[in-house]
Amino acid sequence: MENSIYKKLNITPMINAAGTYTMVGGSRMSEQTLADMAEAARSHVDIKDLQQKVNQRLAELTQNEAAAVCNGAASGLYVAAATCVEQKTKRPFNSLSIQEISEYEIIMFAAHRNPYDWSIRQLGVKLTEVGYPNTMHVATADDLRDAINEKTVGIFFMLTSRGGWIAEGGLDFETTLMVAKEKGIPVIVDAAAQVPPVENLWKITQKGATAVLFSGGKDLRGPQSSGLIVGKKEFLSLFTEINFFNYGIGRMLKTGREEIVGLFSAVEQYVNMDHEKRNLWVEKQINKLISFSNRSKLFKIVRTFPNEAGQPMARAEILLKTSDLTLKQISKALKDGSPSIFTIVDRGHLFINPMTLFKGEMELIIDQLRVIEINYRK
Repeated sequence: MENSIYKKLNITPMINAAGTYTMVGGSRMSEQTLADMAEAARSHVDIKDLQQKVNQRLAELTQNEAAAVCNGAASGLYVAAATCVEQKTKRPFNSLSIQEISEYEIIMFAAHRNPYDWSIRQLGVKLTEVGYPNTMHVATADDLRDAINEKTVGIFFMLTSRGGWIAEGGLDFETTLMVAKEKGIPVIVDAAAQVPPVENLWKITQKGATAVLFSGGKDLRGPQSSGLIVGKKEFLSLFTEINFFNYGIGRMLKTGREEIVGLFSAVEQYVNMDHEKRNLWVEKQINKLISFSNRSKLFKIVRTFPNEAGQPMARAEILLKTSDLTLKQISKALKDGSPSIFTIVDRGHLFINPMTLFKGEMELIIDQLRVIEINYRK
């Protein structure tokens, strides 16, 4: 865990056992991605030419009509909202006044509202809610149809699997696409954390979504300050004209040549990864934890599925065999240990997520749990 730059800054590196959380930097890039970014940084290039060629390669890799690199999934949603307005008005977005922008509406299901929808609200469009964030009245196709009017420019859909972060109560994805197609309204999908499975890189658009946003710094293992948008060629053409490095709102959402190359490198590796082999590795790490807990008088560890974002990957849950300690105390002890191990107690549950671990790190986590148990017995 030695790192001279963090030592110079008096920052303690951590083993991330929680998942691809932004608060600890998402995921770690591969040595290949780091090398490609370093190579990109050593030379000047025509950024527009680089964008066009990388975007084309990303489209091919993800089996989409078009693709583009953006400055994170949230900023991609922001530019996508502007693209919806431009597509509706048939006027360059930068020529519209704030008053004109505010007349247009983007629809979201109330069950999909979340802190990231600031990326839509700050554009100035009206956010129209459909349904409720519960199952008392699940949104219907007619509810969605009734919400669409002449000022509707798009439907934003937050995609996750059951067990993920969004509330129930929204209309299902397929029916949403059906209604949107009837009305000629684009559907923009926030799938920031929805890889794995890798097939989501193309299956969501194949179902009919206009555009889909993925975080570059989560399981794709690209630069944390990058995002990937894939989708229809016509929509992405407008998107890239608004996005960096054009003047207007896209100018402040800079993606350097290092991030552009880094995301391309990461996606290429991700698409070609042996995902079945990776899942087997994850299961093996969980079994190591369970084997440890079978000999522990303090911890009981069980396999759970799916993980925190509803991704189809297993993780382990730490349970306590005593009421003398709390899960928050265990999480703090892991963080305060050496090496420092980052975990999160989420709604009364403490998980160990192997998806962000490297070889040998599960053994270090087990060692820390063993130390915690020894100290508890004293």
